[in-house]
Amino acid sequence: MLDVGCSSHPEFFLDPPPQPRTLLPSDNQTVSAMNAEFQQWLEIALRWAHVFAGIMWVGATFFFTWLDGRFEELAKEPAPPGEKKFVWMVHSGGFYAVEKQKVPQLMPGTLHWFKWEAGITWITGILLFGLLFYHGGYLINFEDAPITKGAAIGLSVGLLLAGWVVYDLFWKFCKSDALGVAVCYAFVVLTSWICCKYFTGRAAYMQLGAMFGTIMAANVWMRILPAQRRMVAALKAGQQPNLEEGARAKTRSKHNTFIVLPVVFTMISNHYSGTYGSRYNWIILSALVLVGWISAKLIRRA
Repeated sequence: MLDVGCSSHPEFFLDPPPQPRTLLPSDNQTVSAMNAEFQQWLEIALRWAHVFAGIMWVGATFFFTWLDGRFEELAKEPAPPGEKKFVWMVHSGGFYAVEKQKVPQLMPGTLHWFKWEAGITWITGILLFGLLFYHGGYLINFEDAPITKGAAIGLSVGLLLAGWVVYDLFWKFCKSDALGVAVCYAFVVLTSWICCKYFTGRAAYMQLGAMFGTIMAANVWMRILPAQRRMVAALKAGQQPNLEEGARAKTRSKHNTFIVLPVVFTMISNHYSGTYGSRYNWIILSALVLVGWISAKLIRRA
């Protein structure tokens, strides 16, 4: 009887089993080129989405800041009791009359929320930051870095989390705006020094921007939106909403209008080596954060 077993008669295989192929140098170059091209397109997509979502978020934030300023001016004007006050605007061929109600008499069928702009901006920003600085080689200078790449990533993530925790806890108990600004600025200066000491100049500036962006997004999703949801739930239940919660939410929104100007600077800072590349880069960064806050103060008054 003819034995056609694999071990006894390998000549019966029409096609021999495939053998693992050793990659040639040209193959490695092709794979590297494909990975680099994919990473570049991924970076383009993330950056595009990040910038556009940020435009919508910042635009909406400053629009409502401007709108609140107009209502504060209207409140100072004499008017008959019970008369409604509107802010009138003209845009895109139409006229808009906006009324502000702290406690609406009737809940509308559709209530428009402004939240996804913040969420998309933060998610795309963090992914882009990780792609460029954690996955890429821009976080530390490998020639003379004081810490390893793994330690630098750990420090970066720790600063992102610590920035929000310290800020949030501090402003829960701080009752003085002047004291709060002074303490927060001291924290910014210290953080700038730490980042510029352990990271590359580019990464240090982007790290502070990522910390600010995380605080802004957390303000929206963890402090502003939950307070507004509780107020809406109270109105639907026929109860009086907690106006103090609304005031605290507005304070966090106000903080965001100050934080965003330094964030925008860090987003464009990589184009200006005279800032992040200077031996005094941490001082320059700290000073420009202060300039951003002062500019925001002036813009809010406009």
